[in-house]
Amino acid sequence: MDAVAGASAEGPGAGLRDCLVRDLGRRPYEPVWRAMQAFTDARGEATTDELWLVEHEPVFTLGQAGKPEHVLMPGDIPVLHVDRGGQVTYHGPGQIVLYPLLDLKRLKVGVREYVHRIEQAVIDTLADWNIEAVRRDGAPGVYVNGAKIAALGIRVRRGCTFHGLAFNIAMDLEPFHRINPCGYAGLAVTSMLDLGGPSSLDAVKPRLLDHLARQFGLRLATAPAPELAPPAPQAA
Repeated sequence: MDAVAGASAEGPGAGLRDCLVRDLGRRPYEPVWRAMQAFTDARGEATTDELWLVEHEPVFTLGQAGKPEHVLMPGDIPVLHVDRGGQVTYHGPGQIVLYPLLDLKRLKVGVREYVHRIEQAVIDTLADWNIEAVRRDGAPGVYVNGAKIAALGIRVRRGCTFHGLAFNIAMDLEPFHRINPCGYAGLAVTSMLDLGGPSSLDAVKPRLLDHLARQFGLRLATAPAPELAPPAPQAA
């Protein structure tokens, strides 16, 4: 495994917790979701935390409290009801999806602080390209000039997190017009490319990982992608 990030003001590696980074590449949503659930259910007190990076095939996901009326015209894009918080969002090519699989008890971080730190990591990443971003009280995510550039939908089970962050880098934003993003009718959505940032996910990933490592005090090392079960067959 190769170290990838996580310096400390007290010196490299001082007081940091180990965390594995797995880049899954481009994958359908459901097998990754099921693998996250299985990892979280199987982990114990000594299980090393992990960060999963993935670029999903087009899909709308509706959170536990999600209202179907916020899905306006899905068309040919599938809609999945999932076990995260939040309303409806879109995942597709050109978007970094980051799934932190962290033990908040071990990190001594509460849920609200966890969300705040992920948002800050995105804000700091955008600042690397001189893009000024903010958070909004009561509306998790990150915004630039009133438009949403990153959405958060999380689940915490036995103090451990899964689901996570969707960060728009260089994607076709049209599918967002088919929904009320995060339950807000008419909410504008933007991407890094539209704001003068990079078009490459690979340019952004290491910056995002580095800022996230600093937020949570993690020593990151790369590891192979997890084994995923094949998608469930679609009903006829």
